[in-house]
Amino acid sequence: MVSKVMFGSMPRERTDMETIVVERTIAAPPEEVFDWCAITTNYERTVWVLRDKLTRPGEGAAYGVGAIRLHTWLIGRFHERITRYDPPHSFDYIVDRSFPSIPHTGATMTFTPTPGGTRVVWASTVDVGPIVGRIARTVVGHVFGRILDACAKDLATKR
Repeated sequence: MVSKVMFGSMPRERTDMETIVVERTIAAPPEEVFDWCAITTNYERTVWVLRDKLTRPGEGAAYGVGAIRLHTWLIGRFHERITRYDPPHSFDYIVDRSFPSIPHTGATMTFTPTPGGTRVVWASTVDVGPIVGRIARTVVGHVFGRILDACAKDLATKR
């Protein structure tokens, strides 16, 4: 999003979007990794995530399109809605509400087969200023990474 910001009488354009991207290769097939990541209660396997709940099932699958996931993390509370669901390749979601309030423009998780298992890319975009953006990138990126690390550990113990 590009917005005009006035500094004195001179308008300037500023981009306020921050995209947080976390990538991991997990030694498991895409179907298993996709399923683990779609099931929100799995995120509780990290110390950063206090509670997760599916409050409304989606169409055609519990975590399919229209599903509502409610996350309570140490850093906030997030009300997410699944907007696209393509197992075992990807799913998208948007944070409809959050505390603290951070405008969210969408997120995607993609799952690509690799010789070592599955490459996961988790990208989430928020509409914030540069300072908050750097903080969000650091903290949220860390939490996303811990969630994917928990996925890798959990799936490795099931083998």
